[in-house]
Amino acid sequence: MMSAQLGLLKVIVVQGKRLVIRDFKTSDPYVVLKLGNQTAKTQVINSCLNPVWNEELNFTLTEPLGVLNLEVFDKDLLKADDKMGNAFLNLQPLVSAARLRDILRVSSGETTLRKVIPDTENCLVRESSINCVNGEVVQNVWLRLRGVESGELELIIKLATPITPKT
Repeated sequence: MMSAQLGLLKVIVVQGKRLVIRDFKTSDPYVVLKLGNQTAKTQVINSCLNPVWNEELNFTLTEPLGVLNLEVFDKDLLKADDKMGNAFLNLQPLVSAARLRDILRVSSGETTLRKVIPDTENCLVRESSINCVNGEVVQNVWLRLRGVESGELELIIKLATPITPKT
């Protein structure tokens, strides 16, 4: 089956909060993002448990939709990098919102297309709204890191190019 391209997915890794300590008193965190067979990673921020990255990473969004997976690591020079938790984001609500935008022909101003509520099937810390901002579909999310005592990541997800309707 051919995978259809839906557009460019821009993921802005904004910041981390209350990340876990993996070195003596702190950690040197970086984030690895995976979507299907595409991988990207942020820079390492040294000695910081509340890092601000503000880094934009780009992925090609294809159908069937994958899940955006994130893993936070602590950079170590002498041994393997320590895991600092992981999270995932289902991209279906974003794509549905983009289809809604196309149906409604929203192109200017700011419109809330839908909201995603935290539940057991996702990693959301709080409700996340998906907005259309001047034609671009934008989702701001706070994700809770799994497999660790604490830690949250803030992302801004933008769907940059038009989505073609399902045929």
